[in-house]
Amino acid sequence: MQYKKVEICGVNTSKIKVLKESEKRELLQKIKNGSKAERSRAREEMINGNLRLVLSVIQRFTNRGENLDDLFQVGCIGLIKAIDNFNCELDVRFSTYAVPMIIGEVRRYLRDHNFIRVSRSIRDTAYRAMQVKEQLTNKNNREPTVEEIAQELDTSKENVVLALEAVVEPVSLYEPVFSDGSDTICVMDQIGDNNDDSNWLDEIAIKQALHDLSEREKTIIGLRFFKGKTQMEVASEIGISQAQVSRIEKGALLRIKNSTSSGA
Repeated sequence: MQYKKVEICGVNTSKIKVLKESEKRELLQKIKNGSKAERSRAREEMINGNLRLVLSVIQRFTNRGENLDDLFQVGCIGLIKAIDNFNCELDVRFSTYAVPMIIGEVRRYLRDHNFIRVSRSIRDTAYRAMQVKEQLTNKNNREPTVEEIAQELDTSKENVVLALEAVVEPVSLYEPVFSDGSDTICVMDQIGDNNDDSNWLDEIAIKQALHDLSEREKTIIGLRFFKGKTQMEVASEIGISQAQVSRIEKGALLRIKNSTSSGA
């Protein structure tokens, strides 16, 4: 989906301004300390200057069948909350703080429209727990423990955990978690696999085709499929990026698959 050439909620995404970090800091300072007119203008400019950040976040939710305009509007609500709650005194990039806020707002929206029905009392507990978590995070500049959330709600830890787990939406194995523009890493790429007998790539077929691979390809395939390591673990072990591991792995698997298919 090419977001640079479409209109979302009447916004021409190709003309969205992107702010530099220094510009964001200046606007955030005006929002906190400026006059009423300055705060209003700075807030509007800050929102408009971060719409592309909202677009980048909602991309990971576009396979849910939800209307893109709706997701964009919900993401903007998360952006506004991030702007209103950001602490300029912290040595943190605004996007680092805003992205989880935007994701949280979108996930809350998706939970409300989830086909899996959860009882009203459990949902209420979950939403109150999330609100308390957000409040304590802003207050203490760290994520609170389950015990702290339960204490604020005057309930047990078990009730908090049960409620939060009940409203968590399942994550697709094909949901992207990273992309460098050419290679996309999905959730399934970060999961180790020691006992998947249904995988088309059984050990015998791999061993027969390994002699056609380079030493680096052999190492990566061996660590991934014989030792069940994740791409991140492999990247750390051999000293390259996860995106490089993903690229090399996909190329090697394609060659192995073609080799075993032609030999069948």
